[in-house]
Amino acid sequence: MSNLQPMDNRVVVERLESETKTASGIFIPEKAAEESSIATVLAVGAGKLLENGTRAPMTVKTGDKVLLGKYSGTQTKVNGKDVIVLREDEILAIVL
Repeated sequence: MSNLQPMDNRVVVERLESETKTASGIFIPEKAAEESSIATVLAVGAGKLLENGTRAPMTVKTGDKVLLGKYSGTQTKVNGKDVIVLREDEILAIVL
């Protein structure tokens, strides 16, 4: 993701592919499948600038799997990939 460097406490993520088959083996049509709420972190900003001039360290790092809210961030396309740019505090959890 060399073409997009997030600023301050922002993160660039890419949603994982949504499931196309249920646990019981039924295939879900592409139009009916919901977007995945799990994403992979592609790029991380330098951290929020604090009043004392230092930066708060980022909790997430490139490669982490994270849980997103349904309407989190701003969606855009970079190099043909659909990505989301959001603030770190919009991330709900890190998936272990």
